[in-house]
Amino acid sequence: MPDITVAKVMQRMVDYLRGDAKRIQHAIKVHSLVRNIALLSNLKRDKLTVIEITALLHDIGIPECERKYNSTAGHYQEMEGPPVARKLLEGIALDRDDLDRIIYLIGHHHSYHMIDGVDFQILIEADFLVNLYEHAIDEEGIISIREKYFKTQVGRSILDSMYDL
Repeated sequence: MPDITVAKVMQRMVDYLRGDAKRIQHAIKVHSLVRNIALLSNLKRDKLTVIEITALLHDIGIPECERKYNSTAGHYQEMEGPPVARKLLEGIALDRDDLDRIIYLIGHHHSYHMIDGVDFQILIEADFLVNLYEHAIDEEGIISIREKYFKTQVGRSILDSMYDL
């Protein structure tokens, strides 16, 4: 799958979240970090496009969560994100297995106990890297999250450099 596929998905995400600059910016930052960690971790090229698309759409269910539940809680995101993502990905040339993996990851991206592959691990680390900054987590919290959730060498290195740990 060429990079144009990822570009098309990014545009669809931006159009879907129109007017929500904060969430658009979040998705783009997570995507950038996912791509960087994946490339530096030598993730296979076929998995790269899948995880890039997932990064762009991982929080795509939030508007539905707010509308239905007046909440952005992770378990609601995991319920509402997959159907929205599936609709946004209509007409995008994806293998069935790739589409299934994207939907699975979106539907479990707050279920850290279910991490079942390096692609999932990279997504979690990139999302934490962005969330730690956006939510102004203190150093004690950052260190705790690093020890509990960061497994890739690249992800840990970025975190350590970002916060001078």
